[in-house]
Amino acid sequence: MNPVALVGRIFLAFLQAVGRLIMFAGDGLSHCIRPPLYPRLILRQMLDIGYYSLPVVGLTATFTGMVLALQSYTGFQRFNAESAVATIVVVSITRELGPVLTGLMVAGRVGAAIAAEIGTMRVTEQIDALTTLSTHPMKYLVAPRLIAGILMLPLLVLTADIIGVMGGYLVGTHKLGFNPGVYLHNSWQYLETLDVVSGLVKAAVFGFVITLMGCYHGYHSKGGAQGVGGATTNAVVSASILILISNYFVTEMFFSR
Repeated sequence: MNPVALVGRIFLAFLQAVGRLIMFAGDGLSHCIRPPLYPRLILRQMLDIGYYSLPVVGLTATFTGMVLALQSYTGFQRFNAESAVATIVVVSITRELGPVLTGLMVAGRVGAAIAAEIGTMRVTEQIDALTTLSTHPMKYLVAPRLIAGILMLPLLVLTADIIGVMGGYLVGTHKLGFNPGVYLHNSWQYLETLDVVSGLVKAAVFGFVITLMGCYHGYHSKGGAQGVGGATTNAVVSASILILISNYFVTEMFFSR
């Protein structure tokens, strides 16, 4: 087989997949801003994506903050800079760890569920039935999930920031011997509005990416149960990769000099 032709086919297939994804995203976003909307479906998805993700996000944020405080103290102790632990914990969580870890955990939980649900509807021809009943599948299935993801991920990240900082505070004051008042003062003194805002913007982008990839792979799944399983795997993997890639570009947008 001609290796040049093989590379060309792979590259063209990649461009074709990217084009389908961009067209799907544009179609989904257009249905998010065009009436009619389905408030009950949007509320249901907000509960599924936001409220039911709180336990796993809370546990992740708590132990991340605790481990970050321990590791920071161990590292700064070599340079007699233990007082910087509170600052490192709050800045790291609000800028990076809170949004990224929350996005990855929600991608594993919500992205897989969305892909499995819509993929099952595709292989059992329920999506075709919606079209037969004059209900646009993008309006009924995709738009509520996109709206819920964009709205709920910033709230989840804000909650994760608070819980993560609290985990670092508990370790810092009860295990490492910091004065509670001094620890809180250092955390508040060096925290800037831009740190929190950048994390919330990242969260909105991650929410869009997670729900988009879940809907896209589920919507285009085929081949029965095996196809649904593949769509679920692809949704989680692609969402996780896009979260890490988009994290860099959003960070570059906020903090490049």
